[in-house]
Amino acid sequence: MIVGVGIDVVDVARFMATLDRAPGLREKLFTPEERDLPASSLAARFAAKEAIAKALGAPGNMSWQDATVRRVLGGPPEVEIIGTVAARAAELGIDRFHLSLSHDAGIASAVAIAERDPA
Repeated sequence: MIVGVGIDVVDVARFMATLDRAPGLREKLFTPEERDLPASSLAARFAAKEAIAKALGAPGNMSWQDATVRRVLGGPPEVEIIGTVAARAAELGIDRFHLSLSHDAGIASAVAIAERDPA
């Protein structure tokens, strides 16, 4: 059963300019595994984290560090959640996310679907 859906779109150049102006932001938004990815991949992961937050009802207390978005060769991207994100997902009974990421023509986008087994 679908519990929530989120979508986000990011202008890659604008996002990277923001990271350049505020160097500490990279460490705040991304886990160590994500930080050194190319610009379009960083923007797509940021969009994914925003989409996940929206699918969870956009509570303001979640940490960006509590979600890691990973590329899976030959498959859809996956997200590993811990801490505040995992707690919110558990509160809603969510046991899986479906993600779709894209980046083209200077735009990165992501869709997240939060799902739980029907009770």
